[in-house]
Amino acid sequence: MALVSSTPMLKKAQKEKYGVGAFNVHSLDMIYAVTEAAAELQAPVILQTTMGTVQSLGANNIVAAATAASDTYGIPVALHLDHCTDYGLIVQCIRAGYTSIMIDASMHSFEENVSQTNKVMEIAKHLSINVEAELGKVGGVEDNIVVSEQDAQKAVPSECVTFVEQTKIPTLAPAIGTAHGIYTGDPDIDFDRIKEIASLVDIPLVLHGGSAIPDVDVKRCISLGMVKMNVSTELKNTYSRAILEHFNQEPDSLDPRAYLTKAKEAAKALVKAKIKLVGCDYKA
Repeated sequence: MALVSSTPMLKKAQKEKYGVGAFNVHSLDMIYAVTEAAAELQAPVILQTTMGTVQSLGANNIVAAATAASDTYGIPVALHLDHCTDYGLIVQCIRAGYTSIMIDASMHSFEENVSQTNKVMEIAKHLSINVEAELGKVGGVEDNIVVSEQDAQKAVPSECVTFVEQTKIPTLAPAIGTAHGIYTGDPDIDFDRIKEIASLVDIPLVLHGGSAIPDVDVKRCISLGMVKMNVSTELKNTYSRAILEHFNQEPDSLDPRAYLTKAKEAAKALVKAKIKLVGCDYKA
């Protein structure tokens, strides 16, 4: 089963009022952990990689592994490049076979954000590739992109309308008070802003900073119009802590099959919980 664009996947979820889980993977075996979990729940899934992961593993290798996983498990799988600020890398990933791209020019002026997004849209619109862009600035750390609490800015609803009109992007990630990474306190989510933006633009909205948001808040975000939920730090930490726990308990057990199996099972449990939380189980 070939990789699919996330656009129809997300439009279906938007219409039927559920969310789709998007999980950042940092190694090839994490691809199989996520897709196997999704397959066991018959859920569509979006695999995501950062610029750093692409540079570490190689775009062609990631596409090959994701395609093989999709073939193995027979569920709709989209492959997304997350928070990319490098146009050359975007082109490289599209050529390799990525089916979804995020151009992140949110650190620039509104006009420059529009310009850089349209540059990507010029390619993607001919290839049925999903494009995601960000308005406002989501705080926290995502790979090598750092936005301080002071610099984080929430998206302006009227600007969301203008941005969508001027770029024709299929998906939008408006900053609404969430942050990348694990929260040190309760997230300051602006639910009224989500509702207003969703009422003004007719495209799926993306919830960034989905790691460790309280379940009740996630469900409320989806009920108000968020369709795609990104999970990165929580999955990475869960996977890594399972390996750390293995060596704490069995320091002389050096077989990678032993500790990677434990990491995979821990990751799968988290992915399943998030899939059920957003409501895309049995929606494949």
